[in-house]
Amino acid sequence: MKSPKLYFHDVGLAAHLLRIEDVRQIESHPLRGALFENLVVGEALKARTNDGRRSNLHSYRDSTGLEVDLVIDFAGRLTGVEVKASATARSDQSQGLRKVDGVLPGGFAQRLVVYDGDEEFEREGVRYLRPEGLAGEVRRSDVGG
Repeated sequence: MKSPKLYFHDVGLAAHLLRIEDVRQIESHPLRGALFENLVVGEALKARTNDGRRSNLHSYRDSTGLEVDLVIDFAGRLTGVEVKASATARSDQSQGLRKVDGVLPGGFAQRLVVYDGDEEFEREGVRYLRPEGLAGEVRRSDVGG
């Protein structure tokens, strides 16, 4: 990736700078997905930091535009995370994970989609989680699954 992704540690500050003052504004804001991704990445970083570990958080994007929002490295075991602001889980949300999984040597040890829905479940080898479920998955992955 030529230019790194930048994230705010405080998503509320980012929303303030975007002049978002009401929850109704965020529901239709064009940067809703980016703010949601920022929130999820921030929570993953906090989980690593609170456990006294290095961040080991990366994103993946190649020259063809193939990307995964978050790649977490646990001693060479990679977890791929796609972040979707949608309240509905759909199998096409894991397409990037599946494609990148096919080009990485060894692929992903774990594939996660973090979305804004109510249920957590597994479908076709991909775990679908709410944002608050990511820290537990990060910790489980870190100790070997």
